[in-house]
Amino acid sequence: MTFEDWIGKISGWVWGPPLLILLVGTGVYLTFRIGFLQMRLLPYSLKLAFTKNQDKQSEGDISHFQALMTALAATVGTGNIAGVATAIFTGGPGAVFWMWITAFFGMATKYAEAVLAVKYRVEDKDGEMAGGPMYYLERGLGQKWLGVLFALFGAVAAFGIGNLVQSNSVASVVQSTFSVPAWVTGLVLTIFTALVLIGGIKSIGKVTALFVPVMAGFYLLAGLIVMIMNFDLVPAAIALIFTDAFTGEAVAGGALGTVIRMGVARGVFSNEAGLGSAPIAAAAAKTDLPGRQALVSMTQVFIDTIVICSITGITIVMGGLYTGDTTAADLTSATFGKFLGQTGSVIVAIGLLFFASSTIIGWSYYGEKCFSYLFSKNVVFYYRIAFVAAVFVGAISQLEIVWGVADVMNGLMAFPNLIGLLGLSGVVVVETRKILNAIKEEKNESNTYSA
Repeated sequence: MTFEDWIGKISGWVWGPPLLILLVGTGVYLTFRIGFLQMRLLPYSLKLAFTKNQDKQSEGDISHFQALMTALAATVGTGNIAGVATAIFTGGPGAVFWMWITAFFGMATKYAEAVLAVKYRVEDKDGEMAGGPMYYLERGLGQKWLGVLFALFGAVAAFGIGNLVQSNSVASVVQSTFSVPAWVTGLVLTIFTALVLIGGIKSIGKVTALFVPVMAGFYLLAGLIVMIMNFDLVPAAIALIFTDAFTGEAVAGGALGTVIRMGVARGVFSNEAGLGSAPIAAAAAKTDLPGRQALVSMTQVFIDTIVICSITGITIVMGGLYTGDTTAADLTSATFGKFLGQTGSVIVAIGLLFFASSTIIGWSYYGEKCFSYLFSKNVVFYYRIAFVAAVFVGAISQLEIVWGVADVMNGLMAFPNLIGLLGLSGVVVVETRKILNAIKEEKNESNTYSA
């Protein structure tokens, strides 16, 4: 058996039913503990995330919005296009429904991660905030060894799933669509990454705050145009998603377990709820209460999976190509091409280009914080050099083994993080009461002034 085969076996074990059940189960448990907060306060959370008047007085390095965009930059990636296509190709249209279910409970998980990230963050020697699972595992749970494990897995995953495989995807799609050599794409992407990383989190926050809304808006607009132009197909596609979710007959031949597993796995891969990556960005936000930034962070899952992945999923089901000869890798491109011609394929290519590029920027910050936790902040400069160099290497290399290793490390991050979330769920409940009281007081004050 080759090394690649071994990695494939390990990846299958790591991402098997135990982890998926633990990820969703943690989300369900937290949902009940915080009283279905993701349903009750979603409108308030979205308003808080996108309001112009953001907290500028509290401790932190970047605004609520910039923290959200940095996290979205890392999560809105190939999973939103290729991941959804793989879920439908393998599990059928019903997999989209289970992605939605995973996202609903994942919002509670993401909320809890951000609460703990802000609660237990520290200020480093340069006055910047540092937080995330490694800090709440050490300072909250009192288990530094779990924090070290998380940081180790996260540091490796940052070079894999957050760098090499992303730059490789960008180079591949640019070469196949626009006939640009991989080394040229790699060079441009390397320079862009270096320029952003020089300024640290404040620079990353500013770039993602501009970059992410544009790229997400572009892709969403294209998907909405397809749906509006073919509106007669939309009701049937949505109906099929719901019916197939409980039968699995469309593709999986009645194998309901495959439908559920693919939906859950691709949903988690897309929004990363429970993996522990996004709270590293949340910890840098300027906020007066942990719960306030947590509400903003919660909207990340909603935007990533409920909004962006739904556009991809519904469009693919409308196209009906998932039962034909089209491969999973080409399914999204072929579907957009069916509805919009060559323009549709170009739109998907540009979407992948922007999504994968943004993932590199977001994960650079995650990896940097994991490295500095393991080795001190003195290594950050050397880390950035290595990370930037890896972008070029990824663009010009064959990365089958790297994909496997990165997938394993990405999954292993979840285990220590979920232990922290479950062990510190009581802290999450206490902080939730604080933010609910604060919101109630603000509402009362607003009513008093308006009266």
